[in-house]
Amino acid sequence: MAATAPQRALRIGLISDTHGLLRPEALDFLAGSDHIVHGGDIGNPEILECLAAIAPLTVVRGNNDTAAWAKTIPDTARIAPGGVPVYVIHDLKELDLDPLAAGLRVVVSGHSHKPACVERGGVLYVNPGSAGRRRFSLPIAAGELLIDKGQVAARLVTLA
Repeated sequence: MAATAPQRALRIGLISDTHGLLRPEALDFLAGSDHIVHGGDIGNPEILECLAAIAPLTVVRGNNDTAAWAKTIPDTARIAPGGVPVYVIHDLKELDLDPLAAGLRVVVSGHSHKPACVERGGVLYVNPGSAGRRRFSLPIAAGELLIDKGQVAARLVTLA
């Protein structure tokens, strides 16, 4: 019987609130991702094209994504990389379901521009912050989910 190679952890790149600006630092950070999630307020379709060239892409529409090109982008999305259920929504205040009851393990959001990662009630809530234009004194940031054998960990990074 042939030995099977150990499976490596999946890396899900997280980015949000680019507002039309895709920084080289963000592209460098996302390189090598197995999947990318954009949490909304994209700014223009070229950003999605660049991200999709790196890895499969899941994206939700933000409150500023009102142009015609964004009309078909969903308000929410569900994915399950490595079997871990993940829900994506731009503004966490618009969450209209109980993530735990819905069987979710992770909720990814954007909107606030504040990087955050907190586990509440068995659900990991991750906001990668804003990778676009600086807002107030908030950092330029992105994040990642590392999924290995059903376990998930999040990491946030300051880009600039």
